[in-house]
Amino acid sequence: MKLTIIGSSHGVPEANRRCSSTMVEVGGRIYFVDMGTMVIDELRRRGKRVEDVRGIFLTHMHGDHSNGLFQFIDLMNWWFTKADPVICLPDMGAVEIFDRWLQMTTIGRLREYQFRPVEAGVVFDDGVLKVTAIRTKHLAVSYAYLLEAEGKRVVITGDLKNPREDFPVEALAAPLDLVISECAHFPASEYLPLYEREDIRKICITHYAPRFTDTVYALQKHLDELNKPMLIATDGLEIEV
Repeated sequence: MKLTIIGSSHGVPEANRRCSSTMVEVGGRIYFVDMGTMVIDELRRRGKRVEDVRGIFLTHMHGDHSNGLFQFIDLMNWWFTKADPVICLPDMGAVEIFDRWLQMTTIGRLREYQFRPVEAGVVFDDGVLKVTAIRTKHLAVSYAYLLEAEGKRVVITGDLKNPREDFPVEALAAPLDLVISECAHFPASEYLPLYEREDIRKICITHYAPRFTDTVYALQKHLDELNKPMLIATDGLEIEV
C-alpha cells in the first residue's frame, strides 16, 4: 500500500501546501481520503488514470476536505465518463448540492454516481481495500478511517476535537503500521503518551497550522529519541507501508 499526501495544509492553502487530500494506491487501484484540492490535476500530472479511482472517502464536509470533489464530479459527468468510484459522504445532503452545481454548469447531471452514506463500521470493501469508519468529535458528523490492505493497517484520523477525547482507539485492536493525523486544532503534545505506544509503528503529521508547527517539530524530536519514526507531511510525500 502506497500513500501520497496530495494536500498537507490546514484550513486554507499555504504557498507550498494545498488543502487536505491523501491518495492511496493498492494493486493498481487508486483511492482518496478527503479531497480538499483538485486531485484530477494531480492525477494528470502523474500520468495516472482517473478511471482507476475506485473509492473516495470524506472525513467530514468542511471545504478544506471536500472542495475538490466538485471538480471531480463535474469532470466525471461529461469527460471521464468511465470513471465510477464509490463516493462515501458523511452527509448525503451534499448530493442535492452537487446536482444543483451540475445544473448551474448548464449541462445538468448526465449520469449516475455511486454516492454512499458513511456510518460507523465497514463502509467499503472491494476485495483490495477495506475501509472502516470510526466516529470522531470534530463535528456532529465526522469520521476517521481505518484502511486495511495487503496485510497492512493504516489510520487517517481526519480532523479531531482532541486526541485525548476522540482518537480512533478502536483501530488499536491490532497494531497500526501507520497513523496519519492532524495538528491544526491543538498542539502536537496532545498526542502523548499515545504516540509512544509500540503498537503504533509509524506516524505522519499533516494538516498542521502555523501556530502549532513548533509543537510538531518538538514531537518529532521527542519520538526520535525513542526511535519512533515520525514524518512531517509536505505535498507530494510518499509513504510505503
